[in-house]
Amino acid sequence: MRLKTKLSIGIGFLFIAILISGILGIYSIHQLKKDARLILEDNYETLVYSNNMLSLMDRVPFDSAVLREFNDNLVKQEANITERGEAAATAAVRNIYEQLKHHPDNDSLQSIIRRKIYQINTANQQAIFRKNTLAESNARRFSNFTMIIFGFLALIAFTLAVNFPGIISEPVKALSDGIKAIVNKDYSKRIRISQHDEFGELAQAFNSMAEKLDEYEHSNLAKIKFEKSRIDTIINQMNDGIIGLDESRNLLFLNKVAEKLLGLREVEIMGQYAPDIAVNNDLMRSLLKTDSPVKELKIFADQKESYFHLDILNVTNNEKVIGQVIVLRNITPFHELNEAKTNFIATISHELKTPIASIKMSAQLLTDTRVGAVNREQEELVKSIADDANRLLKITSELLNISQVETGHIQLKIEPVFPDIIIDNATNTVSALAQQKNIAIRIHNNTHAHKIMTDPEKTAWVLTNFLTNAVKYSPEDGEIDLTTSIRNNSVEFSVADHGRGIEEKYLSRIFDRYFKVPGTPEKVGTGLGLSISREFIEAQGGTIWVDSTLGEGSTFGFTLPLFTAE
Repeated sequence: MRLKTKLSIGIGFLFIAILISGILGIYSIHQLKKDARLILEDNYETLVYSNNMLSLMDRVPFDSAVLREFNDNLVKQEANITERGEAAATAAVRNIYEQLKHHPDNDSLQSIIRRKIYQINTANQQAIFRKNTLAESNARRFSNFTMIIFGFLALIAFTLAVNFPGIISEPVKALSDGIKAIVNKDYSKRIRISQHDEFGELAQAFNSMAEKLDEYEHSNLAKIKFEKSRIDTIINQMNDGIIGLDESRNLLFLNKVAEKLLGLREVEIMGQYAPDIAVNNDLMRSLLKTDSPVKELKIFADQKESYFHLDILNVTNNEKVIGQVIVLRNITPFHELNEAKTNFIATISHELKTPIASIKMSAQLLTDTRVGAVNREQEELVKSIADDANRLLKITSELLNISQVETGHIQLKIEPVFPDIIIDNATNTVSALAQQKNIAIRIHNNTHAHKIMTDPEKTAWVLTNFLTNAVKYSPEDGEIDLTTSIRNNSVEFSVADHGRGIEEKYLSRIFDRYFKVPGTPEKVGTGLGLSISREFIEAQGGTIWVDSTLGEGSTFGFTLPLFTAE
């Protein structure tokens, strides 16, 4: 049965019960009113008329006024004859009354008329008693019938009042509990409703939905658990430390490598606020720095110093950051290889310097006439040997310098020095090379009487490198400008040439190791000179820079701090 039908039946029954109760009440009241009216209108009025006539019979004298009033009551009685025997008694009273009008003092007639009036009273009193008994019987019958009907209707209404709200409230409550369970992801919840109405259909639809959600949840949960297990296995097999944080920076996971590096166990700190962990953990504190995070960390792990590269990856969803993954990539093998390479280069370079110096000395002895004269061809060969020896000596010196830089063992002798000394050393070194191309080096020294804090040997090497490159890339009969000036408590050295210049896209890489501008002949340098220059200058607290325009020339420069006497 449909819910609408149930509601219609329940409300309709209540309406019918109210209607029946109203009709019965109205009918009972009407019937009682009718019985009362019969008693009052018929019998009671007759008694009034009879009593009035008896009262008039007691008056003395029995004159015409009394007779006239007596006649009025008798006329009314004649119009109100309702009981058996009442008509004969009333006719007898009329007959005697007619006789009495002529003989008012006749006692015999008065006695007879009194007896007839008493007969009328007796008949009406008996009728009143009979009708009253009948009225009581009717009232009792109607009362019993009404009570039976009311009791039956009340019982049914009580049954509806007790059970009917449950027909609606219980399914609603069951559906509400089911919806709450679904909200809490309890997809095993089912609603048991046996009603064959809209609630029953709704319960079936709910159960179908919960079953589908349960299947979907278990299938997805199995996949998620499998994928999580696989990802955990992969992460734990990696040599890199991996730490996961949620959007509130609470710890989600960390792999075995991260546990070793942090000295913490995942199960002990899972779900904790990462900055709280960092209070007692130096490594975690370094990893959480957001202002200037360190990209390379040296950590004691596996009974040795290891090197790790730090990467912080943001996890986003719809362009909103929902977490972070911190990756500590183990670069120790690369450091070890680089150190081995540096040691190898340093060893080879150091070992090559002795035979190269011997070759250079031998070539110089061959040009000495005291050893013996050489012809023109031999002189050119000796010169070629000397040039190659100088070039090899320069390369080995650069390799030694770069190995020194890479090992972090740059030995500096910082002292106050006049810039003129550095300028003289550098220009004297490249003067012969400049003369070969007839290039003039113009010096613009604006730092007289000022000293700089520097290692004069290293700084002269850098300036010599700048001048050598300027000579190499300048056209013959050209000019090179060497300028010094005071810049914000520093002395700036700059070397400007008018060669072919450098394209702007290569300027950011010009100080990188082994970098050569495309198009540069292979025989020119090793690509280490500018890189070593930057290391030397920055190690002294200075800065190095380049400015160049293709086709117009280049300007290389560096700054060093001024010496201030305390």
